Formats: sequence, C-alpha cells, structure tokens
Amino acid sequence: MGNLVALDRSGGAEFLRALDRIWANGDAALPVDQRLPAQARSALLTQMRVGESVESGDALVLATSGTTGAPKGVVLTHAALDAHADAVNEFLSVEPAADRWLACLPLAHIGGLGVVLRARRNRTPVEVLPGFDAAAVAASDSTLVSLVPTVLDRVDVSRFRHILLGGSAIPRDRPANSTATYGLTETGGGVVYDGLPLPGVEVRIDPDAQIELRSPTLLRCYRDGRNPLTSDGWLPTGDIGSITRGVLRVAGRSGDMIITGGENVWPTPVEEILVRHPGILAAAVVGRPSAEWGQQVTAVLELRDTATAPDLEALRAMVKEQLPAFCAPKAIEIVPVLPRTALGKIKRAAL
Repeated sequence: MGNLVALDRSGGAEFLRALDRIWANGDAALPVDQRLPAQARSALLTQMRVGESVESGDALVLATSGTTGAPKGVVLTHAALDAHADAVNEFLSVEPAADRWLACLPLAHIGGLGVVLRARRNRTPVEVLPGFDAAAVAASDSTLVSLVPTVLDRVDVSRFRHILLGGSAIPRDRPANSTATYGLTETGGGVVYDGLPLPGVEVRIDPDAQIELRSPTLLRCYRDGRNPLTSDGWLPTGDIGSITRGVLRVAGRSGDMIITGGENVWPTPVEEILVRHPGILAAAVVGRPSAEWGQQVTAVLELRDTATAPDLEALRAMVKEQLPAFCAPKAIEIVPVLPRTALGKIKRAAL
C-alpha cells in the first residue's frame, strides 16, 4: 500500500520522470494543474488528502474539471489505465515505429495525460509540451494528437494522421482526419468514438434516458470513498442520450434541459446550429426565467474578433430550419469569452 503524492510540475520530460518515480515507489500520483493560484492549490492538496494512503494498484487521483461544484478526486487504477490505452491504440492502429504522439493539453486532466499514458503503454514516442501553444503544435512532427474544438481554427491540423477531439460543441464540419470522443474522467477518458464504443466498452440508456457505461477502464471510487457504480458495475454518467442503430447520440447534461412553454429543449442541438453562423465563435444555450414561458431559450454568444452581433431573427430562422420553432432562441446575449473548463467544455452553470 502506497501514498498519494502530488505531481506538481509542468509538462515535459521532468514530469514523466517524476511520474515514473512515484509509480516505482508503489504510490499514486495527483497531477496538479499549474494554473491554480496558491490558495486553490493548497485547498486541492488538502481535499485530496495528499500524503495519505491509497489502495494497492491505484495509479492516479484526478481532480475532475467539474462544470459545477467542487472537483471530485477520481481514483484510477493501473489496470484501468492500461485497458484504456490498449483500446485506443487498437482503434487507431498505432505503430510505435511509425507514429508519434503530441501531448499539448493540460496533464492535470485525463484528456491531456491520457496521451502520455497510451504512448507509454506500447512505447510509442511522445512529445510533451508545457501547455497548448499554436506555434509549437505547428512545428511538431507528431502524427497523433488529442485536441479540443476551440483550438481547431488556431493551427493547421491536416498534417496529423489522426486527431482525437474531446470536450463539448464538436463541430459538424470537423476535420476529416478527426474522431469525436465521448467519455468522462471516471471512464479514464473517451470511450465512445464517433458514437461507437471502444473494444470492451458497453453503453446503455436507462429508463430516464441517462447514458450508462461499463468497461474495464472505469474508476475504482472517488477519493472520499464513494463508489458511483451500480451493483452490476455500470456508471451513470449524468448525461442524457439515445442509441439509434447502435450509434450513441449525446443530448446533454441532465440538468441542462430547458422547459419553455411546456416543451423540452436540449441546448446542444441548438448550439450546433448557431455556431454555423460565420460571426459566432462559440454558443451556449440556457434557460432564463420568464413569466410567460417559464424559461426563455437564450443564446449566449462569443463572437469572432471582427464580427458584429448577429440578427436575432436570422438566428431563429437558422434554428427553425432544422428544429421545432420552440427551440429557437428568443433572446441573445453577447459575452467577451464564454466560461470554460480546462478542456474547453462550456460551464453553463456559470451563465
């Protein structure tokens, strides 16, 4: 039995060496987000009980990026990490002699650290950057990379053999050499690729339309000892979705649904339409209190640098071409920047 050790370093060779030392000692690592201010960093170490014991086989404790509330410590075992790495390497047909991974997302989150772990699993070369830097990404000769949609317009990605895209609001016109991934920190990263589960992963929809996942990649428990799995090993994700001809479609978080005039509106399909407007960089659809409608569908928009505010009626017409009229926003709000997690997910609760 080892202890939990804080891995408080920026990305790079020393990060990898420190991780090796921690695991060689039989300990588990808590990667610390280098962007945290001192007070938040201290609180994290206390909350995750750094220095206290972990179970044999535990490899990582990851603080969830958390779209709401305080982060939870997700405990992942070596076996779970290996299972995830094997599934991804199989899906991508990774060849250690020909491929090279680029890790350019924060290593305190599974989206970034997962790149390192799958490269190490089958000894594929990996280049680790301290953080995302468009110039460094452009200069890399790597063939494989994990990215979030918000960086796609900042770097030429056509030269990569394959791109894994995680996070929210994945564009429909994403690059042809990309795969849209769905998963959580609790699943060890993305486990559903372009709507299809990776090898060894099972997906089902419960009676309330919630997505549940079962796989060898799942967490053991949370750091506080809570186990979110059902008695037969399924993880309720908190996401609502459907399966059509074997393909998973994610509608959104269970708490994101807007009820307007007695009709249910899921934000994600509306957002996917709005971001096709040439002046809109990103969109979040939320429900604002309304005496008339209960909730009023409202589009909160982040515009491109030179764009002016779009016309509300033009946006409503775009939405009504593909969705029922009640889904069309009745108001728009313009913000300089939409609040996001470290991996690019929009924090609707902050809006």
